[in-house]
Amino acid sequence: MTKILLVEDNEMNRDMLSRRLTRNGFEIVMAVNGQEGLDLASSENPDLILLDMSLPVVDGWEAARRLKADAATAKIPVIALTAHAMVQDKEKALAAGCDDFDTKPVELPRLLEKINSLLRNDA
Repeated sequence: MTKILLVEDNEMNRDMLSRRLTRNGFEIVMAVNGQEGLDLASSENPDLILLDMSLPVVDGWEAARRLKADAATAKIPVIALTAHAMVQDKEKALAAGCDDFDTKPVELPRLLEKINSLLRNDA
């Protein structure tokens, strides 16, 4: 089963997204801040990371940079999730090391397409 690490501090978003992804056959591991996300990325070895950019402790931008700088987690695809839909936000996320970008509120079909595309490229 494909394991996704969901790093999201908003409980409602985390709950809704984790349930929808579980129904689509993914195993979900959750973190509520950037530091917990970094720790779980190392210990859980997920197949993909969904990373909110506005996180407490360590924000998503810094978490993405650290994930890609660490040999143990550098190859894990990361999709940035943010309510900020400006072009420069996408560029900033990609520059931080994210492999893709999606906006909130999440449209599940669009997100699943991005997840599946990144997982196929990884195989």
